Amino acid sequence: MRQGGSGQSDRPLVLAAQRGERAAMQMLIARDERWVRGLIGAMVGEADAVDEISQQVWLAVWQRIKGLRDPDRWRAWLWKVARSVALDAGRQNGRRREVVGGLARAEDVPAVADEPGRRTEALDLHRRVLGAVRGLPAIYREPFVLRHLEGWSYRQIGEALGLPAETVETRLVRARRLLREALVGLKD
Repeated sequence: MRQGGSGQSDRPLVLAAQRGERAAMQMLIARDERWVRGLIGAMVGEADAVDEISQQVWLAVWQRIKGLRDPDRWRAWLWKVARSVALDAGRQNGRRREVVGGLARAEDVPAVADEPGRRTEALDLHRRVLGAVRGLPAIYREPFVLRHLEGWSYRQIGEALGLPAETVETRLVRARRLLREALVGLKD
């Protein structure tokens, strides 16, 4: 069972929210808001859209939470709701949906030695790698981001995307191969 950010199980809060207890829902939001915002930002790639879409996600969660059959699968279910709302918002607004768009910030690049030009090289490499990840077809990009940026297991990814773990593994192998091909000679 996944543990929430405070070290507590989500199950009691989810059950309480399913009974209509607003305080429980507020605690779930407080616990998972940052995570949901990260997912939205990664999917739509537009920081200015995150606030609005996040509100839409939590409204959808409140409206649909009674339909969650297994409270122990809260995070996988929340991912599906957030993904659905973000994709719908992207289609409605004509936005290009990208799974890594919100990650291309300069502050995400690790500090490098004080040698002149090293920081610029690192920033350039960072942008090019993110561009290559953005260029992956969605069927490979989503599992790649969930595995390598969110740290999800193959099983968790499979549950969220409705795929067998073996298919997730195959897509990750293909994603890595496509990235290697796209990045050949990048460091030269």
